[in-house]
Amino acid sequence: MLGIGNKHSGSESGAINLIGSGTTINGDIQSSGDVRIDGTLTGNITLSGRLVIGPNGKIEGNVICQNADISGEIKGKVQIAEMLSLKATAKILGDIATGKISIEPGAVFTGTCNMGAIVKNINATGEKSIATKTA
Repeated sequence: MLGIGNKHSGSESGAINLIGSGTTINGDIQSSGDVRIDGTLTGNITLSGRLVIGPNGKIEGNVICQNADISGEIKGKVQIAEMLSLKATAKILGDIATGKISIEPGAVFTGTCNMGAIVKNINATGEKSIATKTA
């Protein structure tokens, strides 16, 4: 049974959340853990962990997180504090601000990209500030 013998709370930073294929969520998501999306999210997502979007996963909204591995589709602004990895099947329609980026051949990106941007103070309330490194 769920919850029996589980000593960890859902808000713990080690939490892993899954939105499965065929699932559609309308609304914003905030988490201090990691999230994998294989379904569809219409809304914003703010994480202090890693976001993984599977090949059939879709987000229509803004994304803010520490790290991200994208194989699916995002329509909206993307702010990644550390590393953004776009796999061959990835498609992003929107602006990107990230510390580092890796793009595999075949990935599609339409928008502007600012590398070296740092997203600070990501928390479950969605508060954040952005600073940009300069040469």
